[in-house]
Amino acid sequence: MKKGLAQLIFKIIGWKVVGDYPLHIKKKMIIVAPHTSNWDFPIGILVRAIFEDTINFVGKKSLFKPPLGWLMSALGGIAIDRSKSTNFVKSVVDEYDKRDSLTIQIAPEGTRNKVDRFKTGYYYIAKKANIPVLPIAFDWANKLVVVLDCYYPTEDAQSDLKKIENLFKPYKGKFPEKGI
Repeated sequence: MKKGLAQLIFKIIGWKVVGDYPLHIKKKMIIVAPHTSNWDFPIGILVRAIFEDTINFVGKKSLFKPPLGWLMSALGGIAIDRSKSTNFVKSVVDEYDKRDSLTIQIAPEGTRNKVDRFKTGYYYIAKKANIPVLPIAFDWANKLVVVLDCYYPTEDAQSDLKKIENLFKPYKGKFPEKGI
């Protein structure tokens, strides 16, 4: 999808993007929250076109089965098998190490249902790949996609994870009762 068309659709549906997307950073881990609805996906596809960046995403393996599995792959999806214990973090870090440019987007809640805290895989991927985390909030209450500042993991994971989660507190998902 072209940027102009995505911007037109965004304007028609009343959404805006605020903040500066760091296109110049070639390797980054985007986390998007709150993730409370399947409608987050089409908003994300539009935003990706507006940013004019190749942004991949990960999803549960079942989303990549027929009849729409081909579409998920064509849109940049990477299937994750959550039914068995695999070294997901290492596999993704290896992908970052092999490439000159890679941006992956993850919903850190790991589900559209209510959770008490984010899953931590995104953080450890960013830390081990030595890349920044780019937090992006989908604020359904105000129809805003908010690009926050990149966050570089430190040696204090517990503090970092709390700070990152707190960045999303002001924003409401489509179904606020499901938000973190």
